[in-house]
Amino acid sequence: MLDWRLGVILAIWAAAWALNIRLSQSASPTARTLVPVIFGVTILVLWEVTVRLYAVPGVILPPPSVIGVRIANSLPILWEDFVQTFVKGALSGYAMGALAAFAVAILVDRYDFLRRGLLPVGNFMAALPIIGTAPILVMWFGFDWESKAAVVVVMVFFPILVNTVEGLRSADRMQRDLMETYAATNWQSLLYLRLPAAMPFIFNGLKIATTLALIGAIVAEFFGSPIRGMGFRISTSVGQLALDMVWAQITVAALAGSAFYGAVALIERRVTFWHPSVRGR
Repeated sequence: MLDWRLGVILAIWAAAWALNIRLSQSASPTARTLVPVIFGVTILVLWEVTVRLYAVPGVILPPPSVIGVRIANSLPILWEDFVQTFVKGALSGYAMGALAAFAVAILVDRYDFLRRGLLPVGNFMAALPIIGTAPILVMWFGFDWESKAAVVVVMVFFPILVNTVEGLRSADRMQRDLMETYAATNWQSLLYLRLPAAMPFIFNGLKIATTLALIGAIVAEFFGSPIRGMGFRISTSVGQLALDMVWAQITVAALAGSAFYGAVALIERRVTFWHPSVRGR
């Protein structure tokens, strides 16, 4: 016999599914925008209903309403942790790693021996687990945000470097020959041909690095930090069985990471408006 609680859950899912199918068939931009909103709200509703109907203990999975109350009551703490982890650790490390990767990519593009020697080393470094490198960097740079920024630099440097190098080499051979015909210098060829052609690759690396930056900063805080930060708060809250605070931190991290990725994607659309992948959207 079908459990009535499962029937309620399936009925909510079926109703939301039917509504989304109907909206997705509409040509209205508003209707298409509502599809992901309704999908997200449906997940939250199903989460809330499932936890309430089956009386799931809060230490296993708190309902979204409890997490929302915790967020509302802990805004000063969440803001302090956000500034410590995201602004100081993730953003600063992301900026330094991206700038360093871009500068090295220019050198690698200019000198072929660097490409042959450095990129294999970069692939090796990128394969190193963060669980091993983070405690070393924390011991080197201390327990404040500087060590978290160093972990982020290591994590974002090589993905951006590899994508930028590949992008700089993506210009067509005929286009390169044309620049040589016009007696363009190497820097002119870089500025007017190879760099614009590399922009889709560069932004691909930058978008990948947005998620890596936040993950690196949070994980690095597990190995030592002052008494603030998302990673610190998650690790201590787990020990206290305060799962509502853990989920509140996860929610803030997810929103920050999504906003960060969206900002980079928006800049990409403005910079690479000429690219077929953007014109077709």
